[in-house]
Amino acid sequence: MEIKINDLEHIREAARQFINAMGTEHVFAFYGSMGAGKTTFIKAICEELGVDDVVTSPTFAIVNEYLISTGGTIYHFDFYRIKKLEEVYDMGYEDYFYSDALCFIEWPEMMEELLPEGATKVQITENPDGTRTVIF
Repeated sequence: MEIKINDLEHIREAARQFINAMGTEHVFAFYGSMGAGKTTFIKAICEELGVDDVVTSPTFAIVNEYLISTGGTIYHFDFYRIKKLEEVYDMGYEDYFYSDALCFIEWPEMMEELLPEGATKVQITENPDGTRTVIF
């Protein structure tokens, strides 16, 4: 599926489209260059799903946990700072990825071989006109 984000004013609409197309999968790996809008899009998705907490990039924490107001949990990962796979093992990634919680992963390239089978790969691209394209 392809979703076009024309500007920040329409990102929540794009997030709703994404949510409606998520299906039953719960692990989503977000690919895109620095500044492509991964964190911003994940924030919009979380807000549309009913997260009341402030959604921020877990760059230094590696993982943030958000509670959905209607019940459920979202784990938001940022593996940009990971240097070795051992760091991912040490954090107990299996407990997150194989739970029933939604997992949104930024910079999955750093630990791609540990992604569960069936994880949805989401590519976010910044276009020359400043719009974004989300393909999954």
